[in-house]
Amino acid sequence: MFVISTRNFPPEVGGIQSLMGGLSLSLLKHGPVKVFAEKTTGEETFDKNLGIDVTRVSGFKIFRKYRKANLIKEFSLRNSVRAFFFDHWKSIEKIDEEILKNSTSFCLIHSKEINHPEGSFINKRMLKALNKASYVISNSEFTKKLAIKNGLDEKKIQIIHPGCNYPIEINNKNIDKAKELFRNCFPKIITVARLDKRKSHQNILMTIKNLKPKFPNIKYISIGDGEEMQNLQNLKNELGLGNEVLILNESTELLKVALLEQSDLFLMPSVIYKKSVEGFGISFIEAAAYGTGSIGGVAGGASDAIQDGVSGYLCDGEDLNSIYETIIKFYDNDNYKQLGKNAITFSKNFQWEKIIKKYIKLI
Repeated sequence: MFVISTRNFPPEVGGIQSLMGGLSLSLLKHGPVKVFAEKTTGEETFDKNLGIDVTRVSGFKIFRKYRKANLIKEFSLRNSVRAFFFDHWKSIEKIDEEILKNSTSFCLIHSKEINHPEGSFINKRMLKALNKASYVISNSEFTKKLAIKNGLDEKKIQIIHPGCNYPIEINNKNIDKAKELFRNCFPKIITVARLDKRKSHQNILMTIKNLKPKFPNIKYISIGDGEEMQNLQNLKNELGLGNEVLILNESTELLKVALLEQSDLFLMPSVIYKKSVEGFGISFIEAAAYGTGSIGGVAGGASDAIQDGVSGYLCDGEDLNSIYETIIKFYDNDNYKQLGKNAITFSKNFQWEKIIKKYIKLI
């Protein structure tokens, strides 16, 4: 029996949600799985079709981890658990160490949530929680270094990248819609990400404006919602990019992947914003699975998700000239076509059937 405790789980949309959903389904091939997650919109239909036993915890956020910890303890006393998986140090913080003694336990780290100065109150809480786990699983070399810098014992850390189940089959309806959105356009550039300052959407829009004289038929599509939505809409209008930029605050899964397939560049030049940083970037791998090369930011863990010069390039996301010149290099001499082919090969390293074996080997 595998037990997963998570604050982030489908049908909620997001990188960690996708990671924990993929992890649960991949573990199912190696034994029964029990998930403890939080209540969310659309959960009943999703959980019914998932094929995994999911217990949803509700109530005030501050009390949920206590309720979840008690439910996990009760479940563990009645069942033999091979391994526990926690998506966040706060998910393991209130777990009784006694129930972890006879099992292997994993706590995943992503970047932002562990970026607290060594010696601070929250840093001490974090380290105490992470030290309960048998292994701390880092999503990238960058996140591992960040954890060590903030006081975590290097011997406890294993790097296991997030898995990806793409490519999935796309129906003709969504392929046709994606083709229509990109009709007579080149280059065809896309970002799939939450709209926050770390993702550098504002710099992308300004770069699209700068690229327009060289590429008069350029088209950029952004998929995602967030606090920067109105600011980006305003900037789009100020720059006069009504035809060149489309911001979709929501999309179906199949339309999203159809647009990834039809694009020739996935662009997400992330930056470090306050404590927020890109720990890995599973979206780069998702794009790669459809033969779309990427450009990511040099800050953070994107270097684990992009083979610089092979499946894409890294640039300085804070420097408009760096973004511009890297895009020019991406398309120069039809370079993007070979980068896309290389990206498909690279993405196969992140298939869940390969990733899950790394966890099983540690149990």
